[in-house]
Amino acid sequence: MRMSKEAAAASRIRIIEAASRLFRERGIEACSIADVMAAAGMTHGGFYKHFQSKEALVAAALSAAFAGHTDRFAHRREQDGPLAALDAYVAEYLSEDHLTHPGVGCPAAALGTEVGRGSGDAARAFAQGVETIIADFVTAAPPGCRGAAARAAAIRRLAMMVGAVVVGRGVGSGALRDEILAACSDVENFPAAGAAGKARRVTERG
Repeated sequence: MRMSKEAAAASRIRIIEAASRLFRERGIEACSIADVMAAAGMTHGGFYKHFQSKEALVAAALSAAFAGHTDRFAHRREQDGPLAALDAYVAEYLSEDHLTHPGVGCPAAALGTEVGRGSGDAARAFAQGVETIIADFVTAAPPGCRGAAARAAAIRRLAMMVGAVVVGRGVGSGALRDEILAACSDVENFPAAGAAGKARRVTERG
C-alpha cells in the first residue's frame, strides 16, 4: 500500500530529525543509513523512498539542525529584542549543557571539521546555516557598528564560540574546560573600539 503524501512527509521528518541528532552525537561517517533508520523507528529499505543518497540526508539534517538554532534566536528576538536574544544565545552556547549534549547542539561545533573534508550539498547546507547565524548576530549590532564592521564582529564572535565548544569538548571535563568557557563568555559581542581601533592602526601604519 502506498503512503499518503502526509504520511510520507511525516516519515521524512522523522528520518531527518533522527539523522540530525545522531550525526551531531557520533559524527556523519560513524552513522550508517541503517543506524539512522533504526533511530527513526523505520526499516532500512524505506530510506530510498525519501532520499537519493546519504549525502542528501546529511544536507537535509544540517539544514534542519541550523534551522532549529535560528528559529530559537528569532523567537527570543521577537520576545525580548535582538540584544537580549544574542546575550541569551551566547550564554546557552557557551554552557556546560551545550558541551555535554552535542546531539541537540550547534552543528557548526559538532560537524564543521567533518563537513569541511567534503563538498557538494552538505557543504552548501553548512555554509548557508553559518551565514544565517551570522545574519542573526548582525541584527543585534549597536548603532555605531553597521555594515562590514558588524558582519566582521559577528563572524569573530561566532568563530570564537564554535572554537570554544570544540576545544572544550576536546579537553574533557575539568578546570581547563571551565576556563575556556568563562574566557570566551567574558567578551563583548560587538566591541565598541574594534572598528575605530583598526582604522587608527591602518592610519598609523600609512
